[in-house]
Amino acid sequence: MLINLETIPHFYKNYVKQIEEPDVLQALRISGHRMQELVHSIPVAKADFAYEEGKWSIRELLCHVMDAERIFSYRALRFARHDETVLPGFDENDYAKQANASGRTLQKIASEMVHLRASTIDLFESFTPEMLTLKGTASNSELSVVALGFIISGHETHHRKILQERYLVAKT
Repeated sequence: MLINLETIPHFYKNYVKQIEEPDVLQALRISGHRMQELVHSIPVAKADFAYEEGKWSIRELLCHVMDAERIFSYRALRFARHDETVLPGFDENDYAKQANASGRTLQKIASEMVHLRASTIDLFESFTPEMLTLKGTASNSELSVVALGFIISGHETHHRKILQERYLVAKT
């Protein structure tokens, strides 16, 4: 299903604009594959590197990407099941502090990301075309199920590019 950028809340448009694939399942597969390639290329010695004071470490950033994927997938599930409950937002910085990123190796994070993405793809494969068009409200914004799939891919792509441009080109 194609996504119309006009239906994407402003905050998420920059994520979705980064996705070239017209199909949500294809977008999820490709962005997941690209992130795996990058994560496997990160030297273990850089796992706790942050490019600037006050920024997340590489492990914290990767855990943030997984937290967001879980939350966006949960929202998609709720909306696909005709749940009309208005869902709250989440504070990504509070979540990052509690993610136990330093207790996970890069290898473990990479493995977890593979399993999570497989589960997300399974979820989106289970949705009928009608379910993909269903909408709900989260973080004070109306979102469709399919938009959430593209947001997952776009959010991951956004952070993959930040990893490449700010974390992995900098000197430790």
